[in-house]
Amino acid sequence: MTQAKTCAKLVDSEAKVVDIKSRQDPLRERYKVAPEEALITDRGRTLEGELDDTAHIWVAPGSQDYGIEWKLGVHRAVGGLHDLPNPGDILCTALAVCMDSVIRMVANRHGVVLEDLEVDVTGDVDVRGTLVVSRDVRVGFQRMRCDIRVKPKTGTESAFVERLLKVAEHSCVNLDTLRKGVEVEVTHHIE
Repeated sequence: MTQAKTCAKLVDSEAKVVDIKSRQDPLRERYKVAPEEALITDRGRTLEGELDDTAHIWVAPGSQDYGIEWKLGVHRAVGGLHDLPNPGDILCTALAVCMDSVIRMVANRHGVVLEDLEVDVTGDVDVRGTLVVSRDVRVGFQRMRCDIRVKPKTGTESAFVERLLKVAEHSCVNLDTLRKGVEVEVTHHIE
């Protein structure tokens, strides 16, 4: 068993079934009367590292200190070593985990028991854009695919599961952000 799978098993053994409806309903009511409380801020940041190591970056996910740091790499297609997950992998993973978690929450809210769920996100990038080989090529992902494999408990109506998946697709923050785009403000601080 790989270290990642071992870690996942340890986390899973601590997992608890949470009644999403009982947790979300008070929030939904609260946000109706206090919409300003519904605005949250997420965060990711790079950490100090060895600046002469151009192939690796340390990052800390989260708007609070979770005590987690990840070492990431740079894709071989742009000159990196491709020995660790790269920013494109993290973007795909962010969409996969967002979609997975929303599907689980929507299923839980509606009493649908899932026996299996896997979300696989892939993205295609023509790196000639980022390497400025061709200014006609977009720098970002040209295409992404989100493949959802779900197995509900035997006896669950497939039409109901399809509606559940449409609700989850509508409610996935990262999917909506990628599909519709978002304004990104970039500031520079030169010391």
